[in-house]
Amino acid sequence: MTQTVDVLEKLIEFDTVSANSNLDMIDFIETYLTERGFQTTRLMDPNGDKAGLVAERGPAGRGIVLSGHTDVVPTTGQAWTRDAFKLTQDQGRLYGRGTTDMKGYLACMLTAADRAAQYDLKEPLKLVFSYDEEIGCVGIQRMFDPLKACIGQPRACFVGEPTEMQVAIGHKGKAALRATFVGQNGHSALAPTFVNALHLAGDFMMELRGLQTELAENGAHDPAYDVPFSTVHIGKLSGGVALNIVPDHAEMTFEYRHLAADPSDQIFEKISAAAARVEATYSDQFAGAQILLDRYNAYPGLDVADTTEIAALAQRLAQTDTTKVAFGTEAGVFEQLGIPTVVCGPGSMAGQGHKPDEFVTAQQLAACDEMLTGVLAELAN
Repeated sequence: MTQTVDVLEKLIEFDTVSANSNLDMIDFIETYLTERGFQTTRLMDPNGDKAGLVAERGPAGRGIVLSGHTDVVPTTGQAWTRDAFKLTQDQGRLYGRGTTDMKGYLACMLTAADRAAQYDLKEPLKLVFSYDEEIGCVGIQRMFDPLKACIGQPRACFVGEPTEMQVAIGHKGKAALRATFVGQNGHSALAPTFVNALHLAGDFMMELRGLQTELAENGAHDPAYDVPFSTVHIGKLSGGVALNIVPDHAEMTFEYRHLAADPSDQIFEKISAAAARVEATYSDQFAGAQILLDRYNAYPGLDVADTTEIAALAQRLAQTDTTKVAFGTEAGVFEQLGIPTVVCGPGSMAGQGHKPDEFVTAQQLAACDEMLTGVLAELAN
């Protein structure tokens, strides 16, 4: 525990909010690993200000992957009572931005990497550090092609998002969308003679609410989730420049989170059909009335049967049962790489994730250290 806490203290000091570079933290991690005999590969973001890192130690073979993201959410607007980027301890709790989500797990990864030298590994230990997870699993998707080339086909992957050390075998996929509404400018005194872009937006919003009802009543259901069906959420709507001007432009950002049994493309087709229906109601008045849809980000869900080898291995090593989580992770991307993957890490997302005075308990870190010691023993068998 002392070593894990020491490493965590260093990691918390790096302000890796997603808007910032993570290169200083990657430098620290890469140096730490190369000093311990790991071969490393840095995967630069196209913009050059961020990077992912892949590291490996041990003989050639499939091995096991441990993976986590280096970025954290902002503290802006949150009422912290202590320095968010300095680790503090109080009554078994370790406070700081990212202690739960998810630098606590990264510290356990690095401690396991240090201990790897004590084992006669028969298979390699592989580590993946990503970036920009908090803005929609962006970094790991940019890393996809080079990651596929350098990581091979490990027999298991543990993504360490905070699950209170339960073995998460499922979460929903997500798509983020932007709808742009095109109407007509005009004087508000003559408003009925123009197509108001906000009216287009309002009608489309009602269509989305109808789709949510359809998914809740007739879509797939999985009782393992707190919300057992796919969801549609509208997060932001803006438009107009003045009260006395009919707006010709409006914009809405929204998302859907879907079960594996409700394919993403199928839901998008229903959204596209809804946009076409709304457009049609205004086309006689204004042929240029439009709703433009942009699905600007998406990541896959995770759906692992609890009878699989990876689920059994994870339960044995973590000594906990399986669960499914409401939040998204990078696990589905590793599944797309053909790597059996589960999510298991220290901390409570519901209790601490993205909150002020974020903390992880020493007990949770100790449980994670124990699980990763089990991973090393597994690789040495």
